[in-house]
Amino acid sequence: MPRVLLIEDDPSVREGVELGLQRRGHEVAAAATGEEGLAALPEFRPDLVLLDLMLPGVNGVEVCRRIRAAGQLPIIMLTARGDDFDVVIGLEAGADDYIVKPARTEVIEARIRAVLRRIEEPGAGRQTVERHGDLVLDRTGLTVTKSGQELALAPSELKLLLYLSAAPEQVFSRQQLLEQVWEHSYHGDARLVDACVRRLRNKVEDVPGSPRYIQTLRGFGYRFGPL
Repeated sequence: MPRVLLIEDDPSVREGVELGLQRRGHEVAAAATGEEGLAALPEFRPDLVLLDLMLPGVNGVEVCRRIRAAGQLPIIMLTARGDDFDVVIGLEAGADDYIVKPARTEVIEARIRAVLRRIEEPGAGRQTVERHGDLVLDRTGLTVTKSGQELALAPSELKLLLYLSAAPEQVFSRQQLLEQVWEHSYHGDARLVDACVRRLRNKVEDVPGSPRYIQTLRGFGYRFGPL
């Protein structure tokens, strides 16, 4: 079972989520502040972080930025309001997904599994290593290099890039990407897709404002290439 670091200010939410995940077999470490959560990372070594946005002191967005600056540990934000502007800021800071509180344990666990699930090979007979311009994608090793330098991609960024590049020039709507990359079967939040695209472009494109790889077709969605 994944090791989960829960950073949550509200004691009732913190205790409820911690107990619910523990009952399902997860090892959980809980922290009430951003400072406590950051301090727990080196020793606990979680597989994923559940991160409240509204934390005292070092807030959740700053915690997210610091975790992303140090590595690509998966992050799911917990927020009390799905339309909160902080959600957009958190996604831009590098979160892979978010959950609106209160949420049932089975919903939280499903999101955890979706973020952590290994990326399946998108099509039999495909090469495991592909070159697209300056990008080299290793679908088996789950690595991406640009001009010989390995890129540090968050789980959602890597999944999105591999999914789009598996069908070059095919256009995918935001809802299709939410279903296939984030595994949201309902009408999900397109902000997840748009924020991930912006982060990905900043890493793979020479000029993010004039993308070669992750292209937008207004009114339709996104596609990979043509270069």
